[in-house]
Amino acid sequence: MTNERVAAACGSMQAAALYGEGAFCGTEKAPSFTAGRQGREGQTKRFQLFHFRKVREKKRQLSEREENIMEKLQFMLIGCGRISKNHIAAAAANADTMELRVVCDPVVELAEKKADQLEELTGKRPLVYTDYRKAMEEQKIDCCAIATESGYHAEIALYCIRHGKHVLVEKPMALSTADAGQMIREAKEHGVTLGVCHQNRFNDPVQQLHKAIEDGRFGKLVNGTARVLWNRTMPYYEQAPWRGTWAQDGGTLMNQCIHDIDLLQWSLGGEPDTIMAMTGNFLRDIQAEDFGAILIRFKNGAIGIVEGTACVYPKNLEETLSIFGETGAVVIGGLAVNRIENWQFADSAPQDAEVEKLSGKDPKDVYGSGHNTLYADYIRAVQTGTKPLVSGEEGIKGMKIILAAYKSQKTGLPVKFDSLEFATTDMQDSDVRYQG
Repeated sequence: MTNERVAAACGSMQAAALYGEGAFCGTEKAPSFTAGRQGREGQTKRFQLFHFRKVREKKRQLSEREENIMEKLQFMLIGCGRISKNHIAAAAANADTMELRVVCDPVVELAEKKADQLEELTGKRPLVYTDYRKAMEEQKIDCCAIATESGYHAEIALYCIRHGKHVLVEKPMALSTADAGQMIREAKEHGVTLGVCHQNRFNDPVQQLHKAIEDGRFGKLVNGTARVLWNRTMPYYEQAPWRGTWAQDGGTLMNQCIHDIDLLQWSLGGEPDTIMAMTGNFLRDIQAEDFGAILIRFKNGAIGIVEGTACVYPKNLEETLSIFGETGAVVIGGLAVNRIENWQFADSAPQDAEVEKLSGKDPKDVYGSGHNTLYADYIRAVQTGTKPLVSGEEGIKGMKIILAAYKSQKTGLPVKFDSLEFATTDMQDSDVRYQG
């Protein structure tokens, strides 16, 4: 019997849509049309009743599936250090779609402190663990947010991915091209969503800039600059000895400048071609650089320039993104790339009025407030099976530019982006201290 006749027997076309091929299940047979009239009527009624029940059951299953999609995702925060407060705030801001079920850190006092903070914001206290593996075994976890020392990002992310968990990882997603590539590949293989925390992409001025680029308002893109002129004194590094090491961190380019570098490459086409760099360690007693300058040629011809330092006296000066084209010039500054300082185009557009309304008020710290929106975007991606704005494929780009810069510093040569295979640990035998 055809699907159309099943639908007719049920009095609705929904049966065909719900069942597809093989509308008759098990050993149930269509009514016999050779029986007498009374037999046919009885069989037809039983047939209709059976299939009405089937349709109702299928509707119920579909309804449950829709409800599951909208269930709150259960998160675990792994790592309760400096940046974790932004993850706590994001969990509170997105409490309608997620629940931060577990906070985890080897230092239990840090995890307890974050549990206190979330309870104060939401009235609900998460469970505290010191071992994310144990938490994963004992609790229902859908997504893992990783905010540990940079050197552990890949190891923990791969463990979570291999156990079927969605992963949102802080920058940098890894410290080697090999690890980052493996994270991307295995997330696809296991059918989980991999996202990277480049929260400044969600800043209103940055979103307006990207809209102007997509709308072609710049004409031909010429160049852009990313300037991170900050101060990081030795107490900052001494507070967490992993900072500034090749094994766990990298220098100011990888730690402080990666967000602005991500915005620069995103704005200039997202396809770097060749990277050249000079870096040095001038003032801080660390392994890696405290100053770096990068020159990036993109495949579309545009040139990006990066200036990053932790040596500005006496405090942070600026974090600025500037994009220049044939018919447009935009400069975004402020404490966390949050304030438009120049917005000029050859032709006016409706978005100009929107830009004028932006407050440009500085956030509380350099981390900004983009984590709230980043989490919302990531949750939507997990629920709908789509990619987040900052997927693994996007998150690797800024990190890879920096690794190319390190290789260029080591070899004294320009480096091709696409073929790069490098890690921060490849710099272990390189002395970047300035000897002048």
